[in-house]
Amino acid sequence: MNAALMDELKQFLWREDNQSLVGSPASQEEIAAAERELQVAFHPDYVQFIAMFGGAYAGLAVHAFVNGSSIGRETVVELTQSFREQYRDVPFAEALQRGYVISLDGSGDPIFIDADGHVHILYHDTGEYRQLAESFEQLIEDNFMAW
Repeated sequence: MNAALMDELKQFLWREDNQSLVGSPASQEEIAAAERELQVAFHPDYVQFIAMFGGAYAGLAVHAFVNGSSIGRETVVELTQSFREQYRDVPFAEALQRGYVISLDGSGDPIFIDADGHVHILYHDTGEYRQLAESFEQLIEDNFMAW
């Protein structure tokens, strides 16, 4: 992720009054174990974010392993496994099997990163998914900067 965006996130998330929005930084061991378990390679921008902030709020809740208390306890592994199971028999299942769920929208729809690093939302009521952003960095820029 670009340095200016990371600096903005640090200034916001590391303020004392925002402690509930930031989790514990993810270790390289946690990241490697999750990638093995999910059989994916996390995008470098997502890794940079969770290694710095853990699960944190950046205009939307981004789940990792230890999330900020206002985000919820679900890890990226738990969210991914749950939605993979829930949507295993639908046309877009392959995209979800090769990706990982990092967030939920206000309706409980999963937001996931695919194998190519693109960010999608999956609408559970229609069974469709669409691209939200070209990359995790763009997703954060679009949501954090607008917030």
